[in-house]
Formats: sequence, structure tokens, C-alpha cells
Amino acid sequence: MEVSIFPSINDAIRSVKSAYERYAELSLEDREDIIDGIRHRLEEQADVIALLAVKETGMGCAVDKKKKLLAAIRRTPALEDLITEVRTGDRGMTLYELSAFGIVCAMEPLENPAASLISHVIGMLAAGNAVFICPHPRAIRTSNYVTSLISRTIVEICGIDNLVVSLDESNIAMTEEVIHHPDIDMIVCGADEDFLRKALTGGKKVIGEGCANTVTLVDETADIGKAARDIALSASFDHNLMHSSEKSVLAVDSIADRLENELERNGTRVIRDRAEMNEILSLLFAEDGSFRKKWIGRSAEEILSGAGIRAEKGTRLILLESDEEAPLVTKELKIPVLGLVRVENYEEGLQKMLEIEQRYRHTASIHSTCIDRLNEAAKKLQTGVFIKNGPALSAIGVTGMKGPCSMMVANTTGEGAVSARHFARRRKCMMTNGFSIR
Repeated sequence: MEVSIFPSINDAIRSVKSAYERYAELSLEDREDIIDGIRHRLEEQADVIALLAVKETGMGCAVDKKKKLLAAIRRTPALEDLITEVRTGDRGMTLYELSAFGIVCAMEPLENPAASLISHVIGMLAAGNAVFICPHPRAIRTSNYVTSLISRTIVEICGIDNLVVSLDESNIAMTEEVIHHPDIDMIVCGADEDFLRKALTGGKKVIGEGCANTVTLVDETADIGKAARDIALSASFDHNLMHSSEKSVLAVDSIADRLENELERNGTRVIRDRAEMNEILSLLFAEDGSFRKKWIGRSAEEILSGAGIRAEKGTRLILLESDEEAPLVTKELKIPVLGLVRVENYEEGLQKMLEIEQRYRHTASIHSTCIDRLNEAAKKLQTGVFIKNGPALSAIGVTGMKGPCSMMVANTTGEGAVSARHFARRRKCMMTNGFSIR
């Protein structure tokens, strides 16, 4: 049996509860040392983890998964994210600090089983919690490999065993049992909508990421070359598995042809032949209109080959023109195939953007040099993350600006880009009569 991987839920709970009690006695410096050690150990194993995730799930690209892993390992905020607030006055001092929540159940997604887990664990440990991992059944080997690496590292640094635990098998019934266990204090759900609905019935604090349908709008004032580079980079990354990657493009008609040409220069196969379009759509969708899920996370070259279309080496993305009501545009498919919808002007584009995004309030982006349009679109969309003139995947800190990394945008429960502070309990402490030097 791997380290900290249990056959029994009750055994896992007992062990992680005991570990949490010991962890609570450590200093903040001890937490920092533990997290630094975890980062170092996981970085050494990034290639192995990336390959394991692709092999087990059959989804994504190992090169991109490694980039995602390194972003999570190196740039997930830790204790620096736990901001202290202090207010002083004539009659005393009020202190607000972020304290541990307890034992957190982390439900991890199939499409991102390792980087999401790592980002969650770093933030949760930084906040002072212990972690019970509920891996996706189809990614359990990857998740448990990472869990064991983390647990082994913690033992080596501070001697606490089972601060992060998992189970040797995973299914819906077991996950529901964990959710409703009285010793679980918080549930963080990055898994699919069905798991999130179950989590919300547990009577616990829930942080949840739900459905998304990331859309981008390119208007006539945009830097078309940059917009194309950003879209191609983000939408093709890890074969479009991430919620925050662009799923469709709206382009003002006057620049749509230029945008398509620029996308072609950036590894995109633009499908203009109607027969080829039909072949691709027939490959992806059954006669009843349902999406064939076996294509989730498959490469652009595989999809083109499956449709009987010759794929040039290095093709990372497929683009075909569509209307705004087609499933290719209205559904989040997680494939490197984008539907492009032409619009007459920015105003029509913004209206269609709202319709396509469907109030999921996850991620959206716009490419424009008009400040008023940038601001209006951000206000109208109300997404957890809104990207202006950049790749949509900047939402989680993987592409674009190298800022803090968050592998989860909690659109359903409203936290937005999730970090250590969200895994903590905000507490208030007061001292009366003085304590001000003003």
C-alpha cells in the first residue's frame, strides 16, 4: 500500500484527524518549511507525474501538463496569502486573522488530477488544515501517486504522518460518505457538476467550481496578431481541457478574415471547406446531437485524422466558422476545436457573448484597445475572472502574466480564483482600553 492511501474511510479519517491535531501545534515557520519541501519534491517528479496523468486518463499533452504542474508547484500562494487585518482606536484594538478550518475534503477533477491537487494541498496546508483527497475514479493512480509523494515529504520534514490522505479506490458512494462524515469540516469541489451537487447537500462549508463556457470577443480595434497568438496558445493548451481556455471566439466581421489568417500562422488549422466541416462535426457529434466524449482532451491532429483530413505536423488547434446556437459554441466540450462566430459590430458581439457564456460566471476575455469597451464587457459579464487583451488561461496563472497560480475558479460559490485564504476561517479578536500609538 502507498503511503497515506487507505482502504477504509474511517481509518483514513482517524489518521488524518490525529495528524491535524499534531499539525496545529506547529509554528508558521514550520508550515513554510513543509510547503517548501513539498514544492522541491514535486518539482523533481514533474515529468513523471505529467506522463502518468496522460497515460491514465488518455487526455491532454504531457508537455503542457508539466508546465501546468510547475506553475502549481512554484506559484501557488502559501502563507503570504493569509492577510492579517488590524484596526486600532482610542478604546482598543480589533484583530482579524485567518485560522485553520480543520479537515478539508478535496474532490479533484478528471481533466486536471495532479496540478489541481497540488495547488489545493499547498493552499490548504498553508492555512493550517489537513486534507482528505477524493480523487476522480479514472485518475486515481495519478492522484494517489502525488498524495503519497506529499505525505512522505511531510513525514521526512516534521514527522507527522497522514496529514494528507486518500483512498485506494474511488466511487460515488465512497465520496458521498466522505462528504457527510462528521469529521470533515470543509468541502472543496473541483470535480464535475454532479459531484458539486452532492457536496452542496453535505451541510458543510463548500467551495465549488461549476460549469463554464469561456468565450472571447475580438473587435475591430484589437491588435489582431496578438489576439491570435493569445487565443492559439490558450485554447490549444493541454488540448483545451481547462475550464478557462477559450471555447469559442466572436469576431467583428471586418477583422474576422485577418484573425483567421493570423491563427493559421500560430498552429491553427482553419477549416473553410464545407465538406471537411461536416466530417469533423459528424466525428464529434452523434446523430441525436450528443457529443462523443471519447474526444475530450484529444489532440487536434487526432481529431483531424479521425475525420479523414490530413493534419500538418504541429497543428495544435482547429477553427471552423459556426453560428452562436451550434453545440460547438454553446457547450463546453474540452477539445482543441473552436467555433468562430462573426458579428457585425462590438455591440452585437457583447450581446452574443452574454448568451454564449450563459451566466456561468467563470471566465471570459476580450481583445480591444477601447477602454470603454473593456470596462463595459467586464461589468456586463460578471465572470469570476475577466481577461483583457490576453490569453484566457491567464485566469489560473498558467499562460500570459506569471502571477499567482490558482487551479480553481469557484464560480458557483463565488470565491473566484481560489487560494489559501479561502481555505481558512476568518476570526476576530479584540483588546479593549488602548493599544494604539497614534
